[in-house]
Amino acid sequence: MASNGVNDKSLIVSFGEMLIDFVPTVSGVSLAEAPGFVKAPGGAPANVAIAVARLGGKAAFVGKLGDDEFGNMLAGILKENGVIATGINFDTGARTALAFVTLRADGEREFMFYRNPSADMLLRPEELNLELIRSAKVFHYGSISLIVEPCRSAHLQAMKVAKDAGALLSYDPNLRLPLWPSEEEAREQILSIWDEADVVKVSDNELEFLTGSDKVDDETAMSLWRPNFKLLLVTLGEKGCNYYTKNFHGSVEAFHVDTVDTTGAGDAFVGALLCKIVDDQSVLEVSSNDILHTDTTK
Repeated sequence: MASNGVNDKSLIVSFGEMLIDFVPTVSGVSLAEAPGFVKAPGGAPANVAIAVARLGGKAAFVGKLGDDEFGNMLAGILKENGVIATGINFDTGARTALAFVTLRADGEREFMFYRNPSADMLLRPEELNLELIRSAKVFHYGSISLIVEPCRSAHLQAMKVAKDAGALLSYDPNLRLPLWPSEEEAREQILSIWDEADVVKVSDNELEFLTGSDKVDDETAMSLWRPNFKLLLVTLGEKGCNYYTKNFHGSVEAFHVDTVDTTGAGDAFVGALLCKIVDDQSVLEVSSNDILHTDTTK
């Protein structure tokens, strides 16, 4: 008999935003210079859920969409990819979020968001599918859902419910400064739930932002370590990633590819990571002598 996913011990639940990305039809231009745009599903937590499902894992998504054409399209995409969608709510009074994103000629991404407010910001604690959240073996989230109420309260309650039920908490801040009132507010709120997580992934840019350091080294990374952490990851783009556990640390080189667009790369990374550890958390606890292809001297 096939599993329905909700009661599956390997369920990975992603919480947060799902939206429409509008991407220019040509690359290397600013948003203003783009001759046209094509729509694509986006939102980091939703990307992670789909990555998990495509890798053969059990994934569910919890969030809120507008009861509109785009919201229904996004819910359909989740279902088509095998993601459990019973955690989705629809808002009749607010639209699904939109984001225009481009990769400029200098390699930097440029974002412009339409959320005034969007449906994902209006998720209320009483709308949460608590049964689904309690069924999670891994509960994954970002920081965008911390920006405003009532979604912030829903986020905090969902975290508590998942943790009380024994889930591993996975946190990727996914910094998007244009969405925050200020850099100070972003840093404060992102770090306000830092101590709760078991697994944290940050990019090199996020490491610099959160620590105020211009160095991406072990000392800087370990300043973000907390006693209850099981794993801290610092992704380095084409240089791979550094990882830190209670007992050992090291680095893993990246696959060498011809880069087209890095949007969503971190989410794919997180999805693959969670697929690996959801059934075997011993990889977080073994000694460094048992780890292959790593350098624990760095």
